[in-house]
Amino acid sequence: MGNHAKPPSAPEPSPFGRLFWAFVTGLAFFGYLATQMPDGSPTSKSIPYSEIKQLIGTGEVSAVTLEATAIVAVLREPTADGIKTVRAITPQQPDPALLPMLEENSVLVVAEEPRAPSVLISFLPWLLIIAFYFWLSRRMTGGGFSGGLPGGLGDLLGRSAKPTKPASKITFADVAGQDEAKREVSELVEFLRDPKRFEKVGASVPHGVLLMGPPGTGKTLLARALAGEAEVPFFSTSGSEFIEVFVGVGAGRVRKMFEAARKQAPAIIFIDELDSIGRTRGTGVGGGHDEREQTLNQILAELDGFTAREAVVVLAATNRPDVLDPALLRPGRFDRHVTLSLPDKGARRAILDVHAKNLPLRSDVALDLVAAGTPGFSGADLKNLLNEAAITAARRSGSDITPADLDEARDKVMMGTVRTLAIQPDEKHRLAVHEAGHTAAAYYNPDADPLYKVTIIPRGRSLGGTHMLPENERHTLSEAYLQVQLTTLLAGRAAEKTLLGSVSSGADDDIRRATIMARSMVARWGMDPEIGPIDLWQSEDHPFLGQQIAQPRSFADETAARVDQAVMNLLHEAEEQAISLIESHRDQIARLVARLEAEETLNLDAIRECLADDTKITPFVKSRK
Repeated sequence: MGNHAKPPSAPEPSPFGRLFWAFVTGLAFFGYLATQMPDGSPTSKSIPYSEIKQLIGTGEVSAVTLEATAIVAVLREPTADGIKTVRAITPQQPDPALLPMLEENSVLVVAEEPRAPSVLISFLPWLLIIAFYFWLSRRMTGGGFSGGLPGGLGDLLGRSAKPTKPASKITFADVAGQDEAKREVSELVEFLRDPKRFEKVGASVPHGVLLMGPPGTGKTLLARALAGEAEVPFFSTSGSEFIEVFVGVGAGRVRKMFEAARKQAPAIIFIDELDSIGRTRGTGVGGGHDEREQTLNQILAELDGFTAREAVVVLAATNRPDVLDPALLRPGRFDRHVTLSLPDKGARRAILDVHAKNLPLRSDVALDLVAAGTPGFSGADLKNLLNEAAITAARRSGSDITPADLDEARDKVMMGTVRTLAIQPDEKHRLAVHEAGHTAAAYYNPDADPLYKVTIIPRGRSLGGTHMLPENERHTLSEAYLQVQLTTLLAGRAAEKTLLGSVSSGADDDIRRATIMARSMVARWGMDPEIGPIDLWQSEDHPFLGQQIAQPRSFADETAARVDQAVMNLLHEAEEQAISLIESHRDQIARLVARLEAEETLNLDAIRECLADDTKITPFVKSRK
């Protein structure tokens, strides 16, 4: 949700540093010219060796100079174009006929010693090597010519050792939907504003606060708001900025940043993406001595170096607390953990209010409806949704943002951009039947989430979709609700099977999601009466992202077979319920299919017109033994 401030530019190289590198560059250039400078004068010419022997044989040569790999001949008379000397490369094997030919034609022979290379050319490679070594050593030690070596560590450390200044002041009022997290960190404001008041009574405020939560929930924004409320210097960096090729560079950056924060105390240090350097040690290259672990060790040392009276608070953000080194989380370091969760409906409405303050919304825009239709959206997702709606309005040259713009933006964010596909009539009919099955199952089951709309317009990777808006946030899932979800997921396939007599690959994602849900009911939540309450789950969930990491199985093959059978029973029974529902309302579903093929997108009112003339069925509940 927050915007990173632009890092300050690196300092300009010193005049002496520029002079040094100009000297090294000029030395290399003139050395190259010396090696490429041609021998002889403009009156000389290079010719083949056989031709120079022919000139000697005809008596046109008065003298020759024998070099190590060449022969230079002086002509008795210049040629028509003024050539007085000619030069040829001699063969690698000595020519025994050359000397007798020279004596026979009375040619003066001069033998020349091999020329030794100049001192400049001899020492040029060593000078370049020494210059490179000197630059490298200065880079690694953070030195340089008054901090002026290009790429020197002094310049690199400057980015992390200077407080960032956002373009506008950010306060807690700019952080919406995270009231609990704001309460957790608000007490630090008083400590930073007046640390002496706490010193008088011997109070020690936590120096390390770890902000945890899914991406986009406002961890960086909360840290900036804390600095804005306390009106103290804010040192912001990312964990990846500490990692360099050379070991020791990251640790040096950490030292510089903490030193600068102590000098400007009270101050805040914020390290984003802490998991990039704070992972459990012992897993790196080099037996635990790689650059990442050196940097982590330095951070631990700096956190231990704070005294109770130093008014410096270190905030760090991560969405992977499960991989952090335990030493980071012990008391005295990052011992206060603040979790920023995905916003609920009320929090989403508050976030939308913040981001919509300066947007020209039309009077009939209902942000409550937008908040209800965006479950699982983070603050960053909601900001992006409003931005996409503004882009849609600008694309149609509108002066304000309409509900249709917001609806289009929501579909785009959730499912992707509309695709232009040449769908054949029979395929379009099957797609309408499939989506009508999902819609009917959700409509006729009172425990299902309320319908919002259904569409067969391809978006992203999907060819269509049935949208439902949950009225309330669900923190626990009942067995009845989960069984309705299974029926709804498999109702598309059941509609194809019942109304068309065959099934297609369009139910791929439905089957995958239904299988995961049924396996969770059996292996995690103990909802099968035969297997009972036992954890037989074979994967570990990511703490925030919902991803699953496979784990080795720790139970017998016979138990695994029973779990598989129970999962299959749940899926088969849900499909039977879906087929029974489709057969009971065949006429109404046929009306829905026809209208969906004609209009491609139907809202809730249109769905009711097709399906309303019926009594809703009693939801299916699996029988207990």
